[in-house]
Amino acid sequence: MPLTRRKFLRSVLAAGAVSALPAGVFPACSVSSKAGTATHAAPVSQFTPSSPVTFPKGFFWGTATAAYQIEGAWNEDGKGESIWDHFAHTPGKIKNGDTGDVACDSYHRWREDIALARTMNLNSYRFSISWPRIQANGRGAANQKGLDYYSRLVDALLEARIRPLVTLYHWDLPQALEDAGGWTNRDTASRFADYAQLVVQSLGDRVNDWVIFNEAVSFVDLGYLIGTHAPGRKSLLDFLAATHVVNLAQGAAFRAVKSVRPNSRVGSALNMSWCEPASDSDDDKLAAERAHAMSNIWFLDPALRGRYPEALTFLPETAMGVQSGDMEKVRAPLDFIGINLYYRIIASDPGAVDRAAHAQNWLFPVRMEGGKEGPKTDFGWEVWPAALYNMVTRITRDYNRPAIEITESGCSYNDGPDATGAIHDSRRISYHREYLAALARAMVEGADVRGYHAWTLMDNFEWAEGFSQRFGLAYTDFETQKRTIKDSGRWYAKVAAENKLS
Repeated sequence: MPLTRRKFLRSVLAAGAVSALPAGVFPACSVSSKAGTATHAAPVSQFTPSSPVTFPKGFFWGTATAAYQIEGAWNEDGKGESIWDHFAHTPGKIKNGDTGDVACDSYHRWREDIALARTMNLNSYRFSISWPRIQANGRGAANQKGLDYYSRLVDALLEARIRPLVTLYHWDLPQALEDAGGWTNRDTASRFADYAQLVVQSLGDRVNDWVIFNEAVSFVDLGYLIGTHAPGRKSLLDFLAATHVVNLAQGAAFRAVKSVRPNSRVGSALNMSWCEPASDSDDDKLAAERAHAMSNIWFLDPALRGRYPEALTFLPETAMGVQSGDMEKVRAPLDFIGINLYYRIIASDPGAVDRAAHAQNWLFPVRMEGGKEGPKTDFGWEVWPAALYNMVTRITRDYNRPAIEITESGCSYNDGPDATGAIHDSRRISYHREYLAALARAMVEGADVRGYHAWTLMDNFEWAEGFSQRFGLAYTDFETQKRTIKDSGRWYAKVAAENKLS
């Protein structure tokens, strides 16, 4: 899920110029209908629905999950070690010493999870495949027991009339590939394409919709630059090299999927954050554009335009390992753009003093802060529905009205059961109602949005935060593994059943 589960980050690229930033590395930026002109977001209240809003027929109502966060069974049935297994088993890396060894035990309890989805009237379920469950060492023949698990899951979803939206990579790189260089090694791109082909050969007769990567900018930044996520590296050079290898892998995987199933729909899920300039100054507007380039389209422009974003002052191609012919290899004419969005960012120019004090600001001269005007979740993220409206309308405008799926949006509120066992999480209901109203507004204005996936189906392992943050529409008792649908899950079920927001 949510990218770092957005642990507040300080990006080394900003070298001290990033403060109070809800992690997910380089947040995004906002502009008005005039290209290059920044604007402030609309008031939150503008997106509280005053009358029922009906969504298009066939709209996908879903939830999103990730293999490491829910499956458990970390070393069963031939599964190899992932970088998250290794990272979580390293003392001091995860809050409270938590691990995903069991998580929600979905590897054994997947039938219960599909029953939850049916109760919520979902017609789409986004889940990810664990790469080391298919190839223990990231290469070679497929592990049949791993494929069989996902095959059973897909069949059960189809029987329940729920679309499987399958993510090929949600951060769990085989540890053996990390030992060989991980995402800084160009060979990993080829290994990923081989893995994608194996999966699609097995499931592509029943799965038509594929997500290549979940939040590439997050796992590259947090894993190779900041070090708060697996594999825990802290190197600017590793970050730059991994950026390009992941873009190469995205292009190679797209072609691999299409080679097996040409008519399949293939996209990628990108974390995006609407970013507003802190003032109307030209310097702050430029800083916002740089933030947008790094956080929102760093892995989108290479796929759709065969280039890195033009707003960057300088592109260190040698450090990134860009070779002749690479910018054709990174191309991937995605069938849809997945957007993961939670909050907004306020961007400003770091100023001459910060530029001089921090040598790395030559690469990314911008200061970013989380918004402070809206209400906060229990994780400290600002609730700002206008961020979703603004981001969707900008992507619609900048990329000639592409098909869009909201592949994640959600909020952490740690409401627990009352004396009767009920979970009254009214704040989560308000969050999704307002974000959906903002999305509906963008759709009325022409955005081609096909679905909305709430993060997440049930409370789970929240990356470096362990089990301390709860995003689920269902409550998970991690001692007994009992799932209990929250008030928000029942509300979402009504919205999905009626295809309407009241």
